[in-house]
Amino acid sequence: MRGRPVVAFLLFGVALAAVAQPRLVGEGPRAALEVAGRPFLILGGELSNSAASTVADIRALWPRLRRLNLNTVLAPVYWEVIEPEPGRYDWRAVDALIEGARQNGLRLILLWFGAYKNSMSSYAPEWVKLDPQRYPRARDAAGVPQEILTPFAPANREADRRAFVALLRHLAERDRRRQTVIMVQVENEVGMLPSARDHHPLAERAYRAPVPAALMARLRETPERLPEALVKAWRAQGSPEAGDWETVFGPGEATEEAFTAWSLARYVDALAAAGKAVHPLPMFVNAALNRPGRRPGSGYPSGGPLPHLYGLWRTAAPHIDLLSPDFYTPRFEHWCDAYSRPDNPLFIPEHHFDESVGAKALFAVGHYGALGFSPFSVDTVDGAPAAELAAAYALLAALEAPIHAARRAGRLRGVWFDEALRERRFVLGGYRFTARHDYTLGWSPGAAEPDWPDSGAIVMQLGPDDFLLAGQGVVFTVETLEDGRRAGILRAEAGRWVGGAWRAERRLNGDQTHQGRHLRLPYGEWGMQRARLYTYE
Repeated sequence: MRGRPVVAFLLFGVALAAVAQPRLVGEGPRAALEVAGRPFLILGGELSNSAASTVADIRALWPRLRRLNLNTVLAPVYWEVIEPEPGRYDWRAVDALIEGARQNGLRLILLWFGAYKNSMSSYAPEWVKLDPQRYPRARDAAGVPQEILTPFAPANREADRRAFVALLRHLAERDRRRQTVIMVQVENEVGMLPSARDHHPLAERAYRAPVPAALMARLRETPERLPEALVKAWRAQGSPEAGDWETVFGPGEATEEAFTAWSLARYVDALAAAGKAVHPLPMFVNAALNRPGRRPGSGYPSGGPLPHLYGLWRTAAPHIDLLSPDFYTPRFEHWCDAYSRPDNPLFIPEHHFDESVGAKALFAVGHYGALGFSPFSVDTVDGAPAAELAAAYALLAALEAPIHAARRAGRLRGVWFDEALRERRFVLGGYRFTARHDYTLGWSPGAAEPDWPDSGAIVMQLGPDDFLLAGQGVVFTVETLEDGRRAGILRAEAGRWVGGAWRAERRLNGDQTHQGRHLRLPYGEWGMQRARLYTYE
């Protein structure tokens, strides 16, 4: 009899181990996040910075979030809140997030606001801030201390790591079976300000020390996996086998930023490795994007997980699964291209909440096979931006299963238009599609307006001549790839995807298709259509 509790405990442990934890599978645009053993598309929304610091605030969030058709909330966890005193943890806010998400049928991605939040250390606990001798600050080029913990102090890294591991251990105990929490962001927009590198004495010592052996080995053995500019700088120095950072790469801001990137990536990786040892959730870091002509440190946070430092981060932080962009800059497609790589599926954890988010979400999923999309400050925004996002997410939620199938088969496409871009072309299933902004039709409301709002759509191939289109504000014309033949619309229907099957609600072979000339998703009417095409001579 006395043995039964031990046996029961062991069996329970085996059951826990057997639960399939969230994980990333596949590569590039065909990759997926699996949750509970199934592909999961993140229809996310990120809370504003201080929205999840108290239980009362958290309880007030859910009605607004439900209206946006989210399936995932990205929520901060604050070091200063969970560890108000060294070694004493307060899980009330974390547990309120988990419980609220469960009650509302939502998943969570937790954002660790530990030592770094937008480069600064504003969310470090008071006991850390008040003891700069033990927890020293980074310094700028003039030696002035900053509100930034230096990553070169072992005490800083160990305190941050210990709290992060405590969080992951709590999640393992509280949530391993339910899988409410599906990913974790490690720190937030790390980088050095206002100079390209830290000048604390510990940082100076590291800068003058030999370049780490792991980086030197990568330079010698697989330089193609490192930033091209860094490899060129090394070769310009005569490809030295060893030396400090300036000996190996030459003096200048580029070398200082590479040093910062390596140091921050190693710091972040130490947290990720320790956290995964207790609860192996997928983990990512997010980047504050730079602008052309800006200098590292003075113009943007130096050394973050940016495209021109990609190989450095991948080498220094092997326990980080994704590098992801935060969007508060133009050139949406440029940055998506930069972060969408065979070993780095695109995930957009933060985007300025404006009226473009619905169209961009469709484009990210359809064109890049993105794991998900998430506008920022979803707890504060109403009006047109919220309505656009809710409508786009409703379409994506309804089509999630066929999206995953089409993505795996390479039969998924996406388009997005703003006022500057009005035509795209792509090939799918033996047909060439030309997509244009809805306002190319002269009778469309707003066609004469100088500024056109963003619009977008996804297109998936369901069968040999069978296609499903979803979105708003896009007109499609179709050509066959067969010489001497033309393409026509055999049948077009408006409808919905319900219970894993198409439900037609209206036949559209008249004015809605311009008597067979095109397929049209009208602007301002988020919806889906199914079209069967054919060819003729």
